Amino acid sequence: MNDHRKLAAILAADVVGFSRLAGADEDRTLARLRALRSDLIDPTIAVHQGRVVKRTGDGSLVEFRSVVDAVRCAIEVQRAMVERNAGVPEDRRIVFRIGIHLGDVVEESDGDLMGDGVNIASRLQSVAAPGTICLSEDAYRQVKTRLDLSVSDLGSTQLKNITDPMRIYSLQVAAAAGADPAPQPRPAAPAVAAAPSGKPSIAVLPFTNMSGDPEQEYFVDGMVEDIITALSRFNQLAVIARNSTFIYKGRAVDVRQVARELGVRYVLEGGVRKSGNRLRITGQLVDAATGAHLWAERFDGDLQDVFDLQDKITASVVGAIEPTVLKAEIERARRKPAENLDAYDLYLQALPHVYAMRPDENLLGYGLLTRAVELEPSFAPALAHAAWCLEQRLSRAWPAAGADDLGTAVALARRAAAAGSDDPLSMALAGFVLVMAGRDYGPGLDGVRRAVERNPGSGQVNFLAGTALTCGGDPEAGLVLAERAMALGPLDPSYFIFLTVAGLAHLFSGRPAKALELAQRSAALNPGWDSAYWALIPACVQLDRLPEAQAALGRFLPLAPGMTVSALRECLPLRDATSRNMVLDGFRTAGLPE
Repeated sequence: MNDHRKLAAILAADVVGFSRLAGADEDRTLARLRALRSDLIDPTIAVHQGRVVKRTGDGSLVEFRSVVDAVRCAIEVQRAMVERNAGVPEDRRIVFRIGIHLGDVVEESDGDLMGDGVNIASRLQSVAAPGTICLSEDAYRQVKTRLDLSVSDLGSTQLKNITDPMRIYSLQVAAAAGADPAPQPRPAAPAVAAAPSGKPSIAVLPFTNMSGDPEQEYFVDGMVEDIITALSRFNQLAVIARNSTFIYKGRAVDVRQVARELGVRYVLEGGVRKSGNRLRITGQLVDAATGAHLWAERFDGDLQDVFDLQDKITASVVGAIEPTVLKAEIERARRKPAENLDAYDLYLQALPHVYAMRPDENLLGYGLLTRAVELEPSFAPALAHAAWCLEQRLSRAWPAAGADDLGTAVALARRAAAAGSDDPLSMALAGFVLVMAGRDYGPGLDGVRRAVERNPGSGQVNFLAGTALTCGGDPEAGLVLAERAMALGPLDPSYFIFLTVAGLAHLFSGRPAKALELAQRSAALNPGWDSAYWALIPACVQLDRLPEAQAALGRFLPLAPGMTVSALRECLPLRDATSRNMVLDGFRTAGLPE
């Protein structure tokens, strides 16, 4: 038995009237719920260091290490939902009930949680009013002096199937003025490191969907992602990565607070209205140090003009920040548009599913990207992201998407590399897939190096290239890029992956103590991330801390059932034999069977 007891903060949530919503329009309701999970709920949980234990249809059970983190996460989600539901007919709104309890739970070998702590949180959720958060007395005691909350004491309440009555409290989000739901930055290098040599730094916040149609969220988010990509092509700018800025989606924020959290000087915010074939994009650039508006503009055009409008926004923003930017630089950064706007639309729809990093979402994204490629066979971003979808499945041993996922991934990556010479992210993704899945190190590493040369200001490009270089035999170069990605994405929900890559780079460069520190931080941020142990266990062995290595192996095996040394050898995408043997010998010494 590997079950053990522990004290944990448990959050239980479900959708009010989900059966009614699904009965009225099941496909649209499920699509909206998936989108909420991928671009609001899961990133917010990650920022507050939570772990999704399980989902049951419309319900979720999440574990946190502190009640403060759990309540802050719940407040952020509920406040964001108030804004997202604005303008949506009442009978179509998605509204959550949330219950939070601090109590004793039993963690099973597969990571599931059982016991009274879970049962009480679920019962609290069931008695919470729509849009509110219900706290047990044990949970409320932990936060009442730490957060400025406006609560209603509901008194002693008999919860279903709970023997003794409990005193419970209701937190009305709209009335919680002064509550501090601000995300806590991950333990990263200071964000100002994103702007070396005095480079101006900028964060592009998620734009507001002014259409009043929730189904247009993917289009608005895709527009913002394209603007981030275009801005990051300028060597004169340091641009915060998409995953760090998108945690603010759906929230009313103080621009100066955002700037402090991300370590930037400038913040770009705006909105998109799409009606039929007509587009209106508004934007304003704020100097966060002074609060002054440096630039504001409105752009109108047809859907056919979408890429031209994006280029105009990019040129205007760069010109406002750095007047010395030459016109030639602006022209150089213009992105080749997709010829087929239907393919572009499918690509935008796929992105939230691809970033979710879950097997079911991955298949949805891959299906949309496959359709985009069928419409436009040379559309490099769709080709590259489709290859990445398959790499995700291969590296995590998810069920196959087709008859030959490896061969298809490599073929898609090579097509993306050939078609995407003017798109650094496509080049980086293609090279990454060739290294990590195809073990085709020469072309793969050449591709990621070219991508960084073309776009050194992109956190995603730096992360992909840093990982490929570390695994491809150049850990020192990989470390530089991994640390740059960390600086560009201090609030990225995938920050735990950045830590793992940096830890591996230190391990392969002869610095096991630093590797252990980073790997431990990675495992703490995401206890379900098995690759952190590739650095953690060998580092413990090299430091003669065998009991810690054995304990770490005990935590690793439930994440990788049936793993052996020979199976691990097949999984490791490590080109250098010395590095590969270092990892294998560490696991072998810790007790992993051959």
